[in-house]
Amino acid sequence: MPSDREDSPRSLRHLGEFSALAGIAAAQRGLFPRPGPRLREQARDALGVLDLTAADVRTERTWTSGGLAGEEVSWDVGFGPRTRAYVLRPREAGGAALPGVLALHCHAGMKRAGKEKIADGPDAPSAEVGRLRAALYGGRAWAGELALRGFTVLVPDVLGWGSRRFPLTDMPPAALACVPAAPDDSAGPGTAVPGEADRYEVAAAHHEHVLAKYCTVLGTSYAGAVAGEDLAAAAYLRSRPDTGPVGCAGLSGGGLRAALLGAFDPDQAAVAVIAMISSYRDMLDGYVAGHTWMLYPPGLSRLCDLPDLVACAAPRPLLVWYGEHDPILPPAGMRRAHETITGHYREAPRGYTGVFAPAGHEFGLTAQEQVFDWLTRHVTEDGGARWR
Repeated sequence: MPSDREDSPRSLRHLGEFSALAGIAAAQRGLFPRPGPRLREQARDALGVLDLTAADVRTERTWTSGGLAGEEVSWDVGFGPRTRAYVLRPREAGGAALPGVLALHCHAGMKRAGKEKIADGPDAPSAEVGRLRAALYGGRAWAGELALRGFTVLVPDVLGWGSRRFPLTDMPPAALACVPAAPDDSAGPGTAVPGEADRYEVAAAHHEHVLAKYCTVLGTSYAGAVAGEDLAAAAYLRSRPDTGPVGCAGLSGGGLRAALLGAFDPDQAAVAVIAMISSYRDMLDGYVAGHTWMLYPPGLSRLCDLPDLVACAAPRPLLVWYGEHDPILPPAGMRRAHETITGHYREAPRGYTGVFAPAGHEFGLTAQEQVFDWLTRHVTEDGGARWR
């Protein structure tokens, strides 16, 4: 981001004639500085990352399907309904300790579902989840496929999604007023009417603004609350006797969760971030509106640019996958992010893998195979050969 008004873009999309605000703020607030050695500590404080624990863990259901053994567990983080999560392992592994991966579901504008977006449980996925998987994941429930490669995979819901979603009765009138009317007998033949799931997602999208405001007033941030829940989930996964070293991976909002977990959890063995990372400064020209409040914790831009935080645990293994045709991330921002992260790994270049692929905002089958192979090399001690 340029530090004075002369070098600022004449017009930023969505700011228009107010675009000079960017240059003034950068000059007066010292945005995107070179981070210092205490970045992880300072960023954790700026985000207000909550110290949470997965308490009173219960096994709710178990099942087997094909080559997988599944378990639904739940725990209490101290507020809201119990977190539900799937634990997936190779059926043949028994109780043997396997490397672990925390598989983090995306945002995707769908909050009724969380873990179900990327993992099959004992029940069939909904039609909405099926469509999302087809659009973003090559039609695959990738967490289960990863488990078959020789991992204990934990797939938790997080604040705002699935078992942790807000009911409509807790949303303010302004959010509910945006919900399309329920279908009734007056709708004519062929009239497109929103279903219950679609109506919920409209309200939930507006409610995210409210939740972010509450988090800020309470001294945390939406990112800080989510990171706290993911840190608790990672600690639970490591505590299981059937799990060894633990890494994490996710797409889009799940990729941001992986990046934050990597920044604040020193015990992560490896971190894979898919279709999420750009420099903040390049996003200013029309790319801000399309993302969750989790991407914009107050105060972070005065400490660093986003890629600096992503790379702050160098030389720990880090993979960042960039879609060259991603419509919600600027190409220049992805390239700048790659260069920034490469710089942080200058003394350990083998620790960082940056992949640019001719793809959009997705985690398709080809990318999944690349990421699975990378996790197998970096999270396991023996390449996972025992269960492949």
